[in-house]
Amino acid sequence: MKPAEILNLAKDQKIKMVDCKFADLMGTWQHFTVPVAELSEELFEEGLGFDGSSIRAWRAINESDMLVLPDPTTVKMDPFCKEKTLSFICSIIDPITHVPYNRDPRAIAHKAEEYLKSTGIADTAFMGAEAEFFIFDDIRYEQNEFSGFYRVDSVEAQWNTGRAEGVSNLGHKIRLKAGYFPVAPTDQHQDLRTEMVLEMENLGIAIECQHHEVAAAGQAEIDLRFDSLLNMADKMMWYKYITKNVARRHGKTVTFMPKPIFGDNGSGMHTHQSLWKNGKPLFSGDKYAGLSEMALHYIGGIIKHAPALVAITNPTTNSYKRLVPGYEAPIKLAYSSRNRSAAVRIPMYSASPKSKRIEFRTPDPTCNPYLAFAAMLLAGLDGVINKIDPGQPLDKNIYGLSPQELKTIPSIPASLEESLAALKEDHEFLLTGGVFTEDLIATFIDYKMEYEINELRLRPTPGEFFLYYDI
Repeated sequence: MKPAEILNLAKDQKIKMVDCKFADLMGTWQHFTVPVAELSEELFEEGLGFDGSSIRAWRAINESDMLVLPDPTTVKMDPFCKEKTLSFICSIIDPITHVPYNRDPRAIAHKAEEYLKSTGIADTAFMGAEAEFFIFDDIRYEQNEFSGFYRVDSVEAQWNTGRAEGVSNLGHKIRLKAGYFPVAPTDQHQDLRTEMVLEMENLGIAIECQHHEVAAAGQAEIDLRFDSLLNMADKMMWYKYITKNVARRHGKTVTFMPKPIFGDNGSGMHTHQSLWKNGKPLFSGDKYAGLSEMALHYIGGIIKHAPALVAITNPTTNSYKRLVPGYEAPIKLAYSSRNRSAAVRIPMYSASPKSKRIEFRTPDPTCNPYLAFAAMLLAGLDGVINKIDPGQPLDKNIYGLSPQELKTIPSIPASLEESLAALKEDHEFLLTGGVFTEDLIATFIDYKMEYEINELRLRPTPGEFFLYYDI
């Protein structure tokens, strides 16, 4: 939609407010709102000022002035504001030079798409994200000098079979790892997920399906239809915003933490990927599982750079509590058709060349989608450009292999600290085409080390009391 059309829309719909949303470096939406009187065609060229020093990992206080530039193509009616509000996703620019800010995640995604076109290899990278999340009825946590605890609860959880619930407990609780595809009344979130889907569709976001996931206590999945890299990242931001706010309408809460429950499956964000040129798919061919040589080389790039890549696609300490054996989490760097225990899977649902794609199963939804999708694309392109051999496919159940066989298959890092060290050593592929910068990568690593890893290192946990108090 063009700026003039947006002004007419605002007038016709009697819009009261205009909301400007943008992602910070870690992937959290920030926003501020102005009266509709501030909406003009000039706004889309000149932007609105704000204090960049108050956004984590951004500007210092002596260079704090920054501009948000609303993208007119992203305009939507915010479904959760009491007054009629137009919402824009914004890019960040320097107020003096008017160039995109090098730590703006959306600018990184845009540069990744432009770099892809400049290579001549393809003109479009399609991404399809399958983000999982938990719907809880209650969440409590605290951490201070002398105590620390967390407690989550779900009406579906098996630990509530003996709880008094109102007049009576009606049962139909879900056992650990038994939450995949049950019908009502065992699945108690069907209507809630449908409401989330309808809100997304009302905003023009295409959905393929919704369902209960494997974990017992309210785990859910809503699958977005694939789209180009930047558009999919924008949609993932709306996805989180909508699921959280719809849940809150009903007195529930949504979390995208990969591993909020001990002993059950965690939440991932399997990401389907393919390259196209001039409207034609490039990943279909006559090689393994119907892939092209380009697709195999793309897999080779993903596998080669995966130890560094997961610092961006799995960027929290909690991420690595999901990435452990026994919970369907893909920790071994192998590829296979149909095999969900491999880090890279080739879906075999259809023989159509248009459906041929690869699925990187390791990422989780705590990642910043702009950075994660861009990084995955750059890793894959490095494989294509340098013809990286992915090795032989692994069509066995990885979880059933012997210890001797497992030793021959490389693994992803076991912790965020290890993955950040890998990123520090291996990030040249991210600098290609000027997509990422040394400054952004160093800032990302430093922030994670100082405010997450080092902070948690200092804190005793309930589990440590369980293990060590009576020694």
